[in-house]
Amino acid sequence: MSDSPSPPVPRVLIVEDDPGNALVMRTILSRLGRMAAEVTEDGDLVLERVAAGRVDVVVMDVSLGNTRVAGVSVDGLELTRRLLAAARAAGRQVRVFIATAHAMRGDRERFLAETGAHSYVAKPITDPAAFAAEARRLYDELGTGKEKTFPLPSA
Repeated sequence: MSDSPSPPVPRVLIVEDDPGNALVMRTILSRLGRMAAEVTEDGDLVLERVAAGRVDVVVMDVSLGNTRVAGVSVDGLELTRRLLAAARAAGRQVRVFIATAHAMRGDRERFLAETGAHSYVAKPITDPAAFAAEARRLYDELGTGKEKTFPLPSA
C-alpha cells in the first residue's frame, strides 16, 4: 500500500452539439486520457462551472446551433470569450481547446486570436492519442502557471 495520494483527475467539459462528435471526444478523453469528461451545449452551465472552478479544460466546438447564454444564442467563439472572462473575474484558471470542423488555412490562427483560447484541433479527430495528449498538456499547464495563449481581445 502506498500512503501517497493519487494524482488529481483532470476535469474536462466538452461543449459540442453533435452527439457523434461528443461521444468520440468523451470516449477518447475518458479512456485514453484518463480524464473526467462530460458533455454539454448549455452555455449558462459552462459559465457556471468555469466560475465555480469545477472545470480544468474546456473542449469547445465553434458552430453551436442550440447554445444560449441568458437566453441569447452564442457560438463557440463568443462562449470562449465569455468563459475566459468569467474565469478571470472569479480568479480561476481554465484552458480552452477549440475543436472544430473549420479547418481552412488561417482558421486556427484566427480562432485563437479572436478568443484567447489555448489550443486548436480540426475535426474529425484523426489521432486520438494526440488529442488526449494535447488536453493533458493543457491541464498540466495549470500546475506550472505557464500561459501559452493568444491575448484576449478587448471587449
